[in-house]
Amino acid sequence: MAKLVDAPASGAGDRKVVGVRVPSWAPNSLNIPRYGGVMLKYKPIHHQIKQDAQVDSSLLKTTSKHGKPIGLFSATALGIGGMMGAGLFSLLGTASVHAGTHIPLAFLIGALAASFSVYSYAKLGATFPSSGGAATFTVMSFGPGVISGGLNIFQYIAYLIAAALYAAGFSEYTNTLLGGHLSPNEVKIVGAGIVIVCAGINLLGTSIVGRAETLAIGFVTLALLVYSFKGMHAADINAFQGSVESINGIAIATGILYINYQGFGVVTNSSSAMQRPQKELPLAMFSALIMVTIVYLLVSSATVYLLPPEKLQNFNGHVLADAAQMISGRAGFIAIGAAALLACAAALNATIFAASNIASDMVTKASVSEALGDTVLKTQVRGLSISALIVIILVLIFPLDIVGQMASLAFLLVYAAITFGHLKVRKKTGAKQWPLWCAIVINLYLFTTLFLSVLESAPGSAIALISALVGSFALEAFSRKFLRKKSGS
Repeated sequence: MAKLVDAPASGAGDRKVVGVRVPSWAPNSLNIPRYGGVMLKYKPIHHQIKQDAQVDSSLLKTTSKHGKPIGLFSATALGIGGMMGAGLFSLLGTASVHAGTHIPLAFLIGALAASFSVYSYAKLGATFPSSGGAATFTVMSFGPGVISGGLNIFQYIAYLIAAALYAAGFSEYTNTLLGGHLSPNEVKIVGAGIVIVCAGINLLGTSIVGRAETLAIGFVTLALLVYSFKGMHAADINAFQGSVESINGIAIATGILYINYQGFGVVTNSSSAMQRPQKELPLAMFSALIMVTIVYLLVSSATVYLLPPEKLQNFNGHVLADAAQMISGRAGFIAIGAAALLACAAALNATIFAASNIASDMVTKASVSEALGDTVLKTQVRGLSISALIVIILVLIFPLDIVGQMASLAFLLVYAAITFGHLKVRKKTGAKQWPLWCAIVINLYLFTTLFLSVLESAPGSAIALISALVGSFALEAFSRKFLRKKSGS
């Protein structure tokens, strides 16, 4: 017999879905969408999305609860802030071990690789705007289940690792500005302190985060451009001799520096606060990528002209500050040091913003199992607090260069997986197939190359990353099984 069912609306402004439950074999001559034996009649939650039975409208854009909508300028600043962090200021020495003087080439290859992932995320974000960003993309692509849930837990961990990198970079440059007089424990305390400050800023809402990013990145960009032009002028370019490095070495350096581009993903977490995400989101993401790539090429070129590879490695962790001191003395040292602090804080701020939004999305929109959300990340404040606590633990445990490589590895894997899922829904997003395959292949190649290198140099961090990956899916599977037993009892 037919049975009337009434599904609740997913949020303010959404229409209720009313359907008639019928047997699966019943004819559907009216071509009404069918979901779980229910013939549905509804309007799409968003006018640009042709929603079918496979798409859960509760995952899509809802009205922001905090502050004013975020604009194109602030969204671009959020992306730049997420990218231009500790990696630029702290990992040049580590990258030079493998790429020598070819660091600018490694940055350029990294930008080209990231552009394909940006294309994928921009298409997904414009079609499925949500505060959850990539956490929503996985559910839309793979459907709710262990795969999407495990991926969301792992990318949540990836953002926390990246945040730990930025906090460690902040503390490293703080110690450098203070003359290196802080003890190792005091350096760790500084890193933990900046995490707490950024978590507090995130509690104030999306518009405050965007405004803070804009102010910080304005100063950082100006300082880096001045450093680049003065460095080029001071360097003896005619006497420059490039090193001879292997293609594999440059690929490893590209993988290490890839963390400098991961910030584009945080922009998708602001899409729910955008008035026109279909237009503003892709523009903000590509604008941020282009701007940071120009800055990276200028800064890295000036640096390799000023310092040979051996000095880059000796100054690892604070290369730019020491190079700036060669150009402009103590004033240059302080200016770049201050820019590094702001850049690391801005990147940490943006990354905690993304991580806490993913945590909140996993709970409020059931993109991972309900049991996990009800116990660990039940509220937004709790999700933000748990995120900050995990970042602090990572800061206290892992050194700067190890955290940087772990973050790059994690995001290379996440971007490949999410783009693979994009192939399943590309007819909805309108994405072309070849850029998606380029993103998948390039990300997996860089991941494999860097992972083999890390396995030799720091096997403990490689094992920790794989454990996090396996553990994410195991935790998701266990929590879903636990939930089924609980509901069945």
